Amino acid sequence: MAYNSNNNNNNIVVVFDFDKTIIDVDSDNWVIDELGFTDLFNQLLPTMPWNTLMDRMMKELHDQGKTIEEIKQVLRTIPIHPRVVPAIKSAHDLGCELRIVSDANMFFIETIVEHLGISELFSEINSNPGYVDERGTLKISPYHDFTKSPHSCSCGTCPPNMCKGLIIERIQQSLAKEGKKKMIYLGDGAGDYCPSLKLNTEDYVMPRKNFPVWDLISQNPMLIKAAIREWTDGQSMEMILIGTIEEIRLEEEKEKMLTSAENNCKMQTISIGINNVHHEPILPRALRVSQSS
Repeated sequence: MAYNSNNNNNNIVVVFDFDKTIIDVDSDNWVIDELGFTDLFNQLLPTMPWNTLMDRMMKELHDQGKTIEEIKQVLRTIPIHPRVVPAIKSAHDLGCELRIVSDANMFFIETIVEHLGISELFSEINSNPGYVDERGTLKISPYHDFTKSPHSCSCGTCPPNMCKGLIIERIQQSLAKEGKKKMIYLGDGAGDYCPSLKLNTEDYVMPRKNFPVWDLISQNPMLIKAAIREWTDGQSMEMILIGTIEEIRLEEEKEKMLTSAENNCKMQTISIGINNVHHEPILPRALRVSQSS
């Protein structure tokens, strides 16, 4: 799957969570419920981590005769607010670089964004690997392999298979090399709290109001260095996201105008200084006259 990499022309990177942010539901639950495996899922849930359970459930689906195409068909019917896709397209049209950081899986996300016609708008998707093996079973593995090398996050809200804070730190390092400055992060879940703590003072975090990340931020907003802009649904997401992008662009234009004015002032000062320099008149050198004997 090809992602867009050079259509950005400003210093803004927008990072989206996926489940309950771009789409209105949890994609894992949607597939399990729509294909009729909710009871087995709930039975196994207390016995293993979520990511491991989803891999197990994909095997159960295959063993019960469910095909990859049936999974795709279910994903194509997933609920999404009608203003979310326009919001994403508008942010891209305004020159922002768009990325996804999600604890869903690559197969689900790629299937959905391709169906929505927005796959090429994202420069990068970070999620748990998902692929179809030679038997036709969808395999889902952890982003951070906690069985071999667990992530060292001490935040307490990250699942064992993914620390979004570590992903954001890696993105920040790459953006610093490119000269990009500002990030807007949108999310809803407890796993979005750690990356919110990593944002800088020039960044913005957009937590979904009355969802877990909003509750965590509300406990002590002073821990968040970024500006906080809450949203409730797709319509408010569009309004607040585009408004924030425009606000950043206006601030950058003001900074450019101020810098330009300061530079012009310095040049005028230098010019005036040169004109006021007093020069001594330059006299011709005297010629030495040789004395005849």
